[in-house]
Amino acid sequence: MAKAKVAGNSKNSKIGSEHRKSSAYLKRMSVSVRDLFAGAVDLTTFLGAAGNLSLDERKLLVRQALILIEQNYVHLPLKRAMHAVEPVQRLKLLLQELEITPPLSLPPETLFHRELTEIFTLTRDLHTNYLLPAPFNKMTAFLPFLVEDYFQNGRRRYLVSHVAQGFSHPTFVSGVELVSWNGIPIERAVLNNAQRYAGSNREAQHSRGVSTLTTRVLKMTLPPDEGWVIVGYQTVTGKFAEVRIDWMVNPTLPSGEGRTGDVADDPKFAHSIGLDLEQHLIQRMRKALFSPKVVAAEKKASEKVRRGGNFKALESTMPGVFEARSVTTLNGTFGYLRIRTFAAPVTAFVEEFIRLVTALPQNGLIIDVRGNGGGTIMNGELILQVLTPRRIEPEPVQFINTPLNLQICLQNRANSPVVDLSAWVESMQQALQTGAIFSAAFPISDPEECNLIGQKYFGPAVLVTDALCYSTTDFFAAGFQDHEIGPVLGADGNTGAGGANVWTHDLLRELLPGAGSVYQPLPAGAGMRVSMRRGLRVGRRAGLPVEDLGILPDERHFMTKNDLLSDNVDLINKAGSLLAARQPAKAFTISVSSISPAQWSAIVTTQEVTRLDVYLDGRPIQSVDVQNGQASLTVTKLSPVTNTLEVQGFDEAKLVVRYRTNI
Repeated sequence: MAKAKVAGNSKNSKIGSEHRKSSAYLKRMSVSVRDLFAGAVDLTTFLGAAGNLSLDERKLLVRQALILIEQNYVHLPLKRAMHAVEPVQRLKLLLQELEITPPLSLPPETLFHRELTEIFTLTRDLHTNYLLPAPFNKMTAFLPFLVEDYFQNGRRRYLVSHVAQGFSHPTFVSGVELVSWNGIPIERAVLNNAQRYAGSNREAQHSRGVSTLTTRVLKMTLPPDEGWVIVGYQTVTGKFAEVRIDWMVNPTLPSGEGRTGDVADDPKFAHSIGLDLEQHLIQRMRKALFSPKVVAAEKKASEKVRRGGNFKALESTMPGVFEARSVTTLNGTFGYLRIRTFAAPVTAFVEEFIRLVTALPQNGLIIDVRGNGGGTIMNGELILQVLTPRRIEPEPVQFINTPLNLQICLQNRANSPVVDLSAWVESMQQALQTGAIFSAAFPISDPEECNLIGQKYFGPAVLVTDALCYSTTDFFAAGFQDHEIGPVLGADGNTGAGGANVWTHDLLRELLPGAGSVYQPLPAGAGMRVSMRRGLRVGRRAGLPVEDLGILPDERHFMTKNDLLSDNVDLINKAGSLLAARQPAKAFTISVSSISPAQWSAIVTTQEVTRLDVYLDGRPIQSVDVQNGQASLTVTKLSPVTNTLEVQGFDEAKLVVRYRTNI
């Protein structure tokens, strides 16, 4: 048996630098990420630094969890109905047990963390979490390889798709098939692991079981029970082999630099976050382990932005967020844009999205959001307008009606420095009379901003999703489908189904401050998150919740081995076939120039457009027929100040193009 050995000891409860030992492969990693793993230790060493919460601190954590679940948690009625769970009663029983427990008879702290984590997991809601205290809250456990699943002859199989740079083994390499995990058949091991996680549906839970097989965010879950794993695999020559690899523990990696700056912890966006925090942190670790070139590109892009340098057309200023390129498929050449996260500053995110999609081929666009755990909700909703002539209706959200939620809304209205919740107050005040479970629904994103920019990409688009798409990515996928922008192609049978705006315990303390607040400081760096406002779909599915139901794809693609080893080639070919079915593509270009201070001219070139209607500041001013794909317009400004020119293109009676600009 080959062995990738990791050793380490600690004589103290603290992890001192003099005790830190890391696997040799970490020292052979790319220079762009090597320093990020300087604090890595083996699992045994890390566990020597576990904390020791007092009885009173444990009681406080349970009482605060009870407040969040019983009085703030918007999905509680849904979860009780769909999953037959009762987290409130479980919390009350745990609190009762603690009340009668003598301080000297406290069970180990890890058992307490396990039980509280399990209660939160019962909700099957990745937004609603108990966040472990120090030392767990700043660490991630990992193995130096990535496992992904694919289908062959209708059977799911598991492949090592990436191995960390620097890790060297004669037969355990990228492309080997996994057979067993610590002596358990790999399929059963994945299913066992999935039970530890709160996927909203079977697809999401299974994907979580695969995703966390080699990466565990200790802020969200306890460390592995075993100090190492024994992986059984089939070598590339078809022989069976095993390898023992030790778990390593490393500080949680920082977010990207510059314009990629992570907003997940930014107080300015705290009330508008829709994020699967665990997947978000897993992606950070994977980026460093398996894509050090992206980390290097982020540093380079950050410096280039700082210096005011020029970027090539498809060179992203946010390489950790976007990947843009042309792809040649069996059905033609199209644009491809991967969006890895929505956790980025809003203005920079929207601007970069527009810049990239307008630089890509205009006859068809593949937008790939697989593995995207979300981010700022506005990012997912503001870019929809770029892809369609339709008016965008952002998802409305609701509170559950409780006296505590009403108190929060009353205290945070127009004069609030954090968030204005006045829109929800009236319906919540009427809840006693109406018996309504939920408040009225209003959007987080400003509807005017969701339509201010207008369409910039005029060709057809297809969206690629999987079961790790969550929260803001669910909002984006729902908006893409509800506004009929194009087909949704699923690598799984559903998205992660995270249909809420998540608030942290810290944010709730900020919104309801003071000595008399029910929200008390949590001990030892512990934290909690809760689904506070639930999202509802629009269009022909108006009123349906996203939570648990998710976004079902219009077409399904079963991932192949070729996809995992050859840059998603079969998946992209499938997406290309969907775009080919929507040809000939709509096309629209416009050149606007000033004739005089009061007059502007526009030359329009189109494809599959027969009529143009022209508006200035919302007022119709002319309508022209398109002759041989071209039309000329002359526009007289309504006032000396900036006017908004809008051109709507029709194919017969159907609106197919909507362009906006300021003149």
